[in-house]
Amino acid sequence: METSNGVFKGILDRFNGITVESEHEYNAADDFPEKLKRSLDYWQRKRNRAIWFKVNEKHSNWIPALTENGFQFHHARDGYLTLVCWLPENEYKNLPPCAHTMLGVGGLVVNKECKEILVVSDRYALIPNSWKLPGGFIEPKENLVESGIREVHEETGIETEYETMVSIRHSHGGLFDTSDLYFVMALKPKNFNIKRDEREISKAKWMPFEEYLNHPHVHETNRNFLKIYLDYQKCGLCFVLQKAKHQILKKEYCLYFMKSILEESGQGEVVKEDSKNCDK
Repeated sequence: METSNGVFKGILDRFNGITVESEHEYNAADDFPEKLKRSLDYWQRKRNRAIWFKVNEKHSNWIPALTENGFQFHHARDGYLTLVCWLPENEYKNLPPCAHTMLGVGGLVVNKECKEILVVSDRYALIPNSWKLPGGFIEPKENLVESGIREVHEETGIETEYETMVSIRHSHGGLFDTSDLYFVMALKPKNFNIKRDEREISKAKWMPFEEYLNHPHVHETNRNFLKIYLDYQKCGLCFVLQKAKHQILKKEYCLYFMKSILEESGQGEVVKEDSKNCDK
């Protein structure tokens, strides 16, 4: 886009929208309200559609003029606010919503030799002294399995590797009024000596299956996760992880799909025997 007319350059997207980042185009000498009006007039003539302004917190003096010219808050991240204005008057306002779902993981870690499951009690649990799977929120740009392995290690000191996806729980009305996706995966332990995170975890231990499945302080949903996993084992099923790359975008992604444990074991992935240790 030409800048000689005194308008913001921005970046054109495939939907004929424009994104302006203050980090790249802020100039304290500019008369921002006037430059914004010239830019909006120019974009109207060019039939551009959604106009996005990504405003760094250092340049927050832009925000009043943007809202006065029809821009609405869309989302905020650490250090910046994104506002958007839809220009077409006779076209459906087809804007993507801001991120609306939180992602969490739970690690179902079992010692098959001793028939025990790794459990924790959160220091700030809604129900004091309740037991659950170690886990937490996924960090930005972190894969599901990476997150599960990290969370289990942070909370209990147990190193693990991926075995199978077990279950997905979907709910609404979560943190910051978002929806919530909770992925439970079975992870094979590499060690058995617990070193709990004292900041977040009040108790952590290996609990026998029978005790876990009948414990009054284990939620029914958490009991079912273990039952589902044991059913998978009986049926010879697992959800394997396969990494691939998008043909066009060249971005790596992860695929999870059901497979026979016997078939997968031929590749040395899922049912390889892990070391057993019942002395804890």
